[in-house]
Amino acid sequence: MNLDRAVLLIAGTVTLISALLAATVSTWWLLLTAFVGLNLLQSSLTGFCPAATVLRRLGVGSGPAFR
Repeated sequence: MNLDRAVLLIAGTVTLISALLAATVSTWWLLLTAFVGLNLLQSSLTGFCPAATVLRRLGVGSGPAFR
């Protein structure tokens, strides 16, 4: 698995889990969904992704989007 797919996997998983928690536990979990969305937006504009930095340090190989 390359870095791009790992970042998308994490973002998608966290978004789905927070939406599920918002529907079943508390709507405050939508803040986590918003955080993920804002992080994706800022990384698309700046090219910097904190999750990509962590995954790179863990040894996940580069993909075409996050170098």
